[in-house]
Amino acid sequence: MKPTYEIVSIKRAEPPPNAEGANWYEYVIACDDTDSIRGRRQGSLKAVTSAVEEIVAQLNERHAKKRKK
Repeated sequence: MKPTYEIVSIKRAEPPPNAEGANWYEYVIACDDTDSIRGRRQGSLKAVTSAVEEIVAQLNERHAKKRKK
């Protein structure tokens, strides 16, 4: 069974230190309960969700290519 990355959560967050602007979100991506990736992005919830979905797709694609080797 190949590991699959997926979005665990996206929620409103404080800006990172020294960051400007509002509308920050923190996201968590996990892979089979063994790996987790946390990050922050600025933007609307819709824009951040779309960007994180793209990250997840790229991670899964990259992982699939490594398993084929």
